[in-house]
Amino acid sequence: MQTIAAIDVGTNSIHMVVVKINPDIPAFNIIDTEKSTVRLGEGIKDTGQLHPDAMDRAMAALRRCQEVAKGYKVEQIEAVATSAVREALNSRSFIRAVEAELGLKINVISGPEEARRIYLGVLSGIEFNRQPHVIIDIGGGSTELILGDGQDPRSLSSTKVGAVRLTEELISTDPVSTHEFERLRAYARGMLEWPVEDLRSHLADNETPTLIGTSGTIESILKLHACEHMGTCPTSLHGYVLTREDLNKLIHKLQKLSYAERTQMPVMSERRAEIILAGAVILAEAMTLLELESITTCERALREGIIVDWMLKHGLIEDRLRYQGSVRERSVYNLAHQYHVDLAAAERVATFAATLFEQTQTTLHDWGTDEGQLLWAAAILHNCGHYISHSAHHKHSYYLIRHGGLLGYTDAEVEIIANLARYHRKGPPKKKHENYQNLVNKTQRRIVDQLSAILKLAVALDRRQIGAIQALRCEYQAHLNIVILHLHARDIGDDCDLELWSLEIKKVCFEAEFGVKLVTQLEDPTSRPDLQLV
Repeated sequence: MQTIAAIDVGTNSIHMVVVKINPDIPAFNIIDTEKSTVRLGEGIKDTGQLHPDAMDRAMAALRRCQEVAKGYKVEQIEAVATSAVREALNSRSFIRAVEAELGLKINVISGPEEARRIYLGVLSGIEFNRQPHVIIDIGGGSTELILGDGQDPRSLSSTKVGAVRLTEELISTDPVSTHEFERLRAYARGMLEWPVEDLRSHLADNETPTLIGTSGTIESILKLHACEHMGTCPTSLHGYVLTREDLNKLIHKLQKLSYAERTQMPVMSERRAEIILAGAVILAEAMTLLELESITTCERALREGIIVDWMLKHGLIEDRLRYQGSVRERSVYNLAHQYHVDLAAAERVATFAATLFEQTQTTLHDWGTDEGQLLWAAAILHNCGHYISHSAHHKHSYYLIRHGGLLGYTDAEVEIIANLARYHRKGPPKKKHENYQNLVNKTQRRIVDQLSAILKLAVALDRRQIGAIQALRCEYQAHLNIVILHLHARDIGDDCDLELWSLEIKKVCFEAEFGVKLVTQLEDPTSRPDLQLV
């Protein structure tokens, strides 16, 4: 049994769940939760930055989470940040401060990746029976909509409409005026129209999905309804159903109440009372656009999805959800297809890179499987910038990868992949480059420094993009501090001059980074002992 914690650093709140994982089932049991409403996104609309007071509240909340986790002897804490942090101009400063002060690494994830992990969390708590389900998660800064039937998600979207965001931007009267209320409804509907239309396009004509709601805003709305209609507040809302008609009645009531009056409602905290109306309107508009008459709650969401994703990455889930094990690979290939990458050439470079990586492991570097996967992704996508222009295509590759919506990766991992592709040609990374500055810490910069040097060699080995080099072997002679690259040509009589010339140019960065001399040697084509075929 392993004890793992997952932390969700959201726009409104910071949540943590502590679980015990039973790898034999595989499943996990929640043993504790922690929540702090810190309003990390407060004021971003005015300055574009996280406010110092909000960051202090978040730091204190994260410290409490660590203390709780320590009490359970947690072996691993997985922390992700969503809307507020990914949008703030000073997010890197906040992430660096947390790591420096608490030793806690926070991974920023994209909107689609957040949606994917929410999907995983819901799947861990509800059996879909291969029937279509729409999942809606209304956060402080964004709303995620997911369509799936227990297999691959058919549609993933994240839209910048959240309960905190809309309250701050659109509501200034108390009680809310009719004008502001109608503006709130129109804005929410306008923002949700496109993602709902996209989602509906993935439904067959005869399919009517079940609507599932997750996370704090929706739970609060349904709990408010349950308390008023049942007389007592249920301890669990899992599976509770609310109709669209009852939701609209609740909104009508909330619209007439002042903030002070909302705080007097059952189970309504002061913080939640501020944003509940905006959250309810977002939900109602989504249900109207989806043409669905009821919503059912699920108590599992992003936090539990982080746990499931961790289990998948560590090979603890093989049967159910096994499709997610290859989500990274499929996402990379999808992006490669989108930008017309020559896959045959890209896969040769990826194989060269993997061979160089593995054969220099422990001798020249200590990177593991995770870093090797990032190198593979960069190798597949390194030339995607040709889609824009051959000139400076390595810079275009950075931009396309960085904003391509890769799934299964954290924001930091996408940044590393994009930087590796950026430096597959020409000189080494430079501190003055803005993309290089986007790397959060020294470890990430070292990954890019070393693995980009390996990627340069891999690209050089396929300079003509015809698969001229068929096999290679790295021999490290420690006493001479030399790496000999033994190469075999595919065709007898091919002297591979262009590949050897390119290696001479590209080896400069490799030699400087690893402090060795690289010697290339084209072997006798009639003998190829213990060479790695590629």
